[in-house]
Amino acid sequence: MSIPRPRDEPWLDDDAGRLVRPYTVSNGRTRPTTKLDLLSMVMTTGRVPQAHLEPDHARALGLCDDPTTVAEVAAHLKLPAVITKVLLSDLVDCGAVSTRAPGPAADPTDRSVLEAVLDGLRRRL
Repeated sequence: MSIPRPRDEPWLDDDAGRLVRPYTVSNGRTRPTTKLDLLSMVMTTGRVPQAHLEPDHARALGLCDDPTTVAEVAAHLKLPAVITKVLLSDLVDCGAVSTRAPGPAADPTDRSVLEAVLDGLRRRL
């Protein structure tokens, strides 16, 4: 059993999983400073943070090169959503990431929405 220990990756064990408790990743914080929903979109701004980034912050930032939801970032980091929200809000606070609230849900009876779904299904078949 090997434990990879590169500087920019969290300590993981193939069998045990993450060796660092999630609350230590956020320094015990459970409330993000930025309001984020699981479907909020996050994306890098191109601004380089002045402070040194912790490994999980750096990984989260790397996942946000393209617009990505908070839920997707949490899944890739293998962290609870609340901890991921804290990490992302830290990145928002230092200007490295911007957020956009999820748009309103589409009207399921809107003909254009139904046609778009039908066209998408036809392309996949």
